[in-house]
Amino acid sequence: QVQLVESGGGLVQAGGSLRLSCEASGRTFSLYNMGWFRQVPGKEREFVAGISRSGVSTSYADSVKGRFTISRDNAKNTVYLQMNSLKPEDTAVYYCAQRGAVFPAITTAPSGYDYWGQGTQVTVSS
Repeated sequence: QVQLVESGGGLVQAGGSLRLSCEASGRTFSLYNMGWFRQVPGKEREFVAGISRSGVSTSYADSVKGRFTISRDNAKNTVYLQMNSLKPEDTAVYYCAQRGAVFPAITTAPSGYDYWGQGTQVTVSS
């Protein structure tokens, strides 16, 4: 049974930084692409960043490029999201997700991911 557990969310002032972590269990972590998404009430879940199974390839939403960095440590079964220069509009619940099968490409669509964490709240005050 796949489990994804996020941590690291919290309250931060605009311009500050946070690092989210997502620890996976239940199957071989290094085989699967991973993604980070976020959602605010009343809006669709949106793609933030994705990373290939090896960590060589990454993809970012335009809104976070240059500020956020996704990485993974396959020895620790963990994917990270380093968030710098945070803005109030980054406030959301952040979810990590894992693809259900082995695919070479990073997908930005939530429907492309079969497993999700419970989410962690990030609040950026102005």
